[in-house]
This record gives sequence, structure tokens and C-alpha cells, in this order.
Amino acid sequence: MTRTIVIIGGSSGIGHAIACGFTRQENSHVIATGIEASAPEGFAGDLLEFQSLDVGNTAAVKAFFSTLDRLDVLVNCAGIIRRNGEEFTASGFEQVIDINLNGTLRCCEAAKPLLARNGGCIINTASMLTFFGSAFSPAYSASKGGIGQLTRSLASAWASENIRVNAIAPGWIKTDLTAALEKNTERSAQIIARTPMQRWGNPDDLVGPALFLASDAAGFVTGALLPVDGGYSAN
Repeated sequence: MTRTIVIIGGSSGIGHAIACGFTRQENSHVIATGIEASAPEGFAGDLLEFQSLDVGNTAAVKAFFSTLDRLDVLVNCAGIIRRNGEEFTASGFEQVIDINLNGTLRCCEAAKPLLARNGGCIINTASMLTFFGSAFSPAYSASKGGIGQLTRSLASAWASENIRVNAIAPGWIKTDLTAALEKNTERSAQIIARTPMQRWGNPDDLVGPALFLASDAAGFVTGALLPVDGGYSAN
């Protein structure tokens, strides 16, 4: 049996690493989506199928899932952040919430009928900011706090349809979203000092947790928020 696995926001960063991780499993058809019109440079096109998708467009999301005959695993990784105070404005706040939180719900809702057919599962992307706030990114923090409660709520609501819903909560991971902080020597040193494992994470650090949550080994796991942060949130 070939499983169909969709990684929303799988064209780069954590999503792309997870998508590539799933391709290493036998009998898996992996589709990675991105906002780009075509697969970006560096995309593992020989391993993955690419589909352009704007999670802020409800009609586009519904149309995308309507093309699938089967869906076993949905991983929601699409997300944005706004800097330089933009998230303190109404328009900036609304944009981040719409993509990160509402976009996740749009995908979950559109995927639900397919997932229910085969007892599929959803893995959302939370954050260490699901557990505490940020003085610099109020919208991003609010969206990730919402992801935590959305994950728990859907897990409870959809368990009777044999759909498991969990989330991974990355810490400080080296991606385009965190590049500016990583290059800031003082701020990066503060992050490493607070992280018990004494390093930044890499996108590949999220692959194992995602594969576990999508496997039969996690068959009795739902509503869980799994930190993958080198111990940052434990301090």
C-alpha cells in the first residue's frame, strides 16, 4: 500500500527537510507545497512532487485537496513572520494569523474527509512560542499559541473518526526565518547559552519526531505537543 503524504509549506526549511525524510520511507508518495509558482532552487524534485499552493486562499486549498484520491498524513509547515514592528500593526498581525493559524485550519478542514477514510493523521507545526510569548513577534507567538489549542481541539473532535492530530514544537532552528538572529552574534550566544544542548537546531532535527508521530508507533498518541528545541523550553 502506497501512503500519500502532503507537506504544506514543504518547499524550504523545516517543511522541506520533513518532506525529504518521508521520501526515505518505502511506499510513500510525498507531495510538498509552497507559495512559489514553481519548485524553488534546491528543491529535491527527483524525490518530491511539488504543487504551488497559497494557504491564505480557501478556494485554492479546497481545490488542491479535491485532486487527491488518498491522504494518509498531512503535515502543516507553512508559516510567516513579520519583523521591524510590523506585527504590532493591525494589518501585520492579521496577515500572520491568517497564514499561520487560519491557513492550518483551512488545510485540516479540507483534508479531513480524505484522512477519515484511512485513519490518517495530522502533524501541525507549533513552536516554543506556543508555551511563552515574544516581545518582538506578538502575531507569530499568538498564531503558535493558537496552533497548540487548535491541535488539542481537533484531536478531541476528530478522534471518533480515527484521525490523530499532534504537533511538533521547534525551538531555534536554522532556517530563513531565523537567519537574522543567527547572524547576530550577541543574540545567538544568548540562545545557545539557554539551550541545554548548546547549539542551534537544524531542519533535519525535526524529521525523526515527524516520522514517529506519523507512524503506527504513535497509534495511541493524539493531542500531543512535542518540543524539539534542545531543551530550550525546559529552562
